[in-house]
Amino acid sequence: MKRVAFQGELGAYSELATYEYFGNDVTVVPKETFGEIFAAVSSGKVEHGIIPIENSLAGSIHENYDLLLEHDLVITGEIKLLISHHLLANSGASIDGIRRVLSHPQALSQCKQYLKTLRRVELMSVYDTAGAARSVKESGSLTDAAIASEQAASDYGLEVLASGIESNHLNYTRFLIISRELEPPAEDTKTSIVFSAKNIPGALFKSLSVFALRDIDLYKIESRPLPGSPWEYMFYLDFNGDIRDEAIQKAIAHLGEIAKTLKFLGSYPKGRDATGRVQERHE
Repeated sequence: MKRVAFQGELGAYSELATYEYFGNDVTVVPKETFGEIFAAVSSGKVEHGIIPIENSLAGSIHENYDLLLEHDLVITGEIKLLISHHLLANSGASIDGIRRVLSHPQALSQCKQYLKTLRRVELMSVYDTAGAARSVKESGSLTDAAIASEQAASDYGLEVLASGIESNHLNYTRFLIISRELEPPAEDTKTSIVFSAKNIPGALFKSLSVFALRDIDLYKIESRPLPGSPWEYMFYLDFNGDIRDEAIQKAIAHLGEIAKTLKFLGSYPKGRDATGRVQERHE
């Protein structure tokens, strides 16, 4: 059975994404930080890790872009999970009686319109949505609530006071699967790389033109500061095709002549949209 590391506690959205991608025949391994996921995969303690890389409302998770650069791992898959937030509380609690809401800062931000409808409520940021649910359960308080997944409500024995409280219901998070080795080619593939451009006029234009010349569709470009080089940047690029395709190989070779540094991050099947099904726990 494959072991997959994710950030957070049982009931986290990353866990839901894990089951959506791998199915139920998998052992999930919760980790406190994203760095611990990369370390676990690199050491062989788990076969795969799953990390959020961007949210359709909040944007990119920059820490994970930096970790992709730091580690010699490859991206082998992706999945886009529809995020539906729920207000969870202990049995006997009521919405009118809630005085404090705990959750991850992004979840609190994504539910700000609903939270404005609650009276005299303090917002408390914690490191994980599922961790917020567990804290509410352990406190036994009838005035505390958590914003988390329906899975977290099931895992920690909490009641759902309100469902679908996100301000925008088209709220997706894209997750990447990271592994030690590239997997066999698949249909409908995309590739991710990271490179830094030389400090010459038109360097970025020239770098991107190697793909335009070969009719390769670009999906996304993300810039991040180059460590130790103020005002210089790394560029993360997603584009259509597989690294084993001839056109892609020629484009990469051409880019290698122009770029200052270049690193291949992975070729993997384009991810599908998923909703996240509640899992039944078995002892």
